[in-house]
Amino acid sequence: MADLTVKGVGNTDWTFPKEMTTPKKADTGFGEVLKKSIAAVNDRANKADSLVEGLVEGRHANIHETMIAMEEANISFRLLTRVQNKLVSAYQEVMRMQV
Repeated sequence: MADLTVKGVGNTDWTFPKEMTTPKKADTGFGEVLKKSIAAVNDRANKADSLVEGLVEGRHANIHETMIAMEEANISFRLLTRVQNKLVSAYQEVMRMQV
């Protein structure tokens, strides 16, 4: 399939590559969203750890940025824990259903 060309007003034409005009397979399944969320929480924790190590070793003296990163990691982890608790609760509720 060729690129899509749209005629604009005046002398302006826009050409969109084929990749932008064809819908991509959406990775929006629950498992994928959960994996991405866990990876994001892990990345925030790793970033906070590296900033703490840098602060302790004297590589930088930005305690403000370090504290913000630590709080972001903490809040992300608490949110993930609450989601986990809700999932376990929902699973237990489904298991209690009589068929």
